[in-house]
Formats: sequence, structure tokens, C-alpha cells
Amino acid sequence: MSGDLVSPRLLLIAASGPVHEIWREGTTQASVPIDFDAGDAADARVMLAKGGIDVCVLDAALSNDDKAAVIRSARKAKAPAPVIFMTAPRGASSPENIDGRLPKPANAAQVRKLIEICIRARMPTKVLIAGDSDTTRGILSKILKASRFTLDVHEALESYAALSQLRAGQFGLVFLDRAMPGLNGADTLKQIKREISDLAIVVMATPQEGAAAGRSLSGTLALLKKPFYAADVDAVLKRYYGLHAFEAS
Repeated sequence: MSGDLVSPRLLLIAASGPVHEIWREGTTQASVPIDFDAGDAADARVMLAKGGIDVCVLDAALSNDDKAAVIRSARKAKAPAPVIFMTAPRGASSPENIDGRLPKPANAAQVRKLIEICIRARMPTKVLIAGDSDTTRGILSKILKASRFTLDVHEALESYAALSQLRAGQFGLVFLDRAMPGLNGADTLKQIKREISDLAIVVMATPQEGAAAGRSLSGTLALLKKPFYAADVDAVLKRYYGLHAFEAS
């Protein structure tokens, strides 16, 4: 977070005073202290220019021009770049260059649940890329390091090294290539499931390998099919942070 991992700074941009108050009340119920600010689009541009915002939440009720102006300001903000979410009813259109959607809360209790998602999305996440392909690791590492989520990216070239790192460190997420030297991907997956139950596992595989894996993929976060692109990895991250359920259908 901005100088303090246990006190994220959240900025809400909404034109309505009652919306500000619902969010203000909800932040007081969060699991960690929240440094909360609220304002309209003009206020937001000033605050974002000063830097230090960890999470920026846009109300979908703002005009399209105001949303676009705030997003531009956020993307020019001093490091760390804020994660931007928009609260909107299901089916509403989303502006470009946001990091995810949240449902529009009706009360402080619902805000509290959204605050927990915001906290989780901004907490540093230790990620391991396990695979022997320099190309695959290089592409994935570049995508993850460009993400506005706070990701600490590590690599392992074969299964035994991957297991050693996972046992030693507090990893939240692993991208596991199904074709690996040492133990094969399927056996490595079983071992990880057996030893580290709270780790989110993403299996990287060709469509044919994924189909052959079948039931062995049960309990994993996602199957990332090769070749993959930034949008595919972004979808995996949204699933990891609990944002996928709020995306427009």
C-alpha cells in the first residue's frame, strides 16, 4: 500500500453525497483500517495528481466524460498506480482501462464486502511461474509485472525447484506448466494439492493437454490455454481476486 501495507488508501468518486456516506460507513467495518477519501470528478483529479491512492472506485452514475477524465488522471498518477474498479449494475457497459467491476452496493454491509475485495486486490501477492519454456515464462512474467495488481513474480524451471520454492515461501498463486521436466505436470499438481491446500493453481496447457487432464484439474483456479494473451491472464487474475462474478455477461 502507500507506505503502509495494513492501511490502504481508497478513493471513491461519486457525485452523490449519500453514496459517499454509505461507503464511509462501510469502510469503518473493514478488517483493516482504511484511509478513505470521497469526492466528485473534479476533486478526484486533484487527489490523484498528488499520488498515494491505492484503490480508486468509480460510481457508474458519473457521466461518461467524468469517468474518462478520472481514469486518465489515475493513469498519470504517481507510483504506485491505483487499481481502478467501477461499481455498476450487471449488464452496464464499462469504460476502457479499468481493472475490474464491482456490484453497486445498497448499504454499508454490502460496501464492507466490496472493501474486502479491494483490500485483497491491493495486497502484495507472491506468484510462481513453473515451467521449462523460456518463451512461456518470459511472456507470462512480462504480463504479470505490467499488471496494476501488486505481484511479486518468481520462476522455477522444473518441478522439484517449483515444489521447493512453494514449500519455503508464502505464495498465493502458481502458474504450472503441465509439461515439465522432473515430475510431470500432473504429478506436480497432485503434490501441490496434497501439501499446500490454500494455494491457487493455474495450469498452463495446450487445448489437447487440457482436455486430456480432465478431472485432474478439479480444485484448480483455472486452465490457461496456450497460446495465451494478456487478456487471458487478466481474466485469471480477476478470478483470483474474486472480481469475475461481477463482470458484465
